Amino acid sequence: MGATRKIIVEVSADLLERAQRASGSGITETVRTGLQLVAASKAYAELRRLRGKVRFQASLEELKMDR
Repeated sequence: MGATRKIIVEVSADLLERAQRASGSGITETVRTGLQLVAASKAYAELRRLRGKVRFQASLEELKMDR
């Protein structure tokens, strides 16, 4: 995971409870998951922007051979 930092974050109790219920995890893992989703959001936006603009040319057989 690399270097870690200890942080203090103030969030509403309701938001934290809802996030923990949704993730099924404890506080630390829920915060990590949320930060990973924020970090990945730019990549998701770029992929959505490319939708329909990239031609994929591989047959099913080629994909199976790549396993």
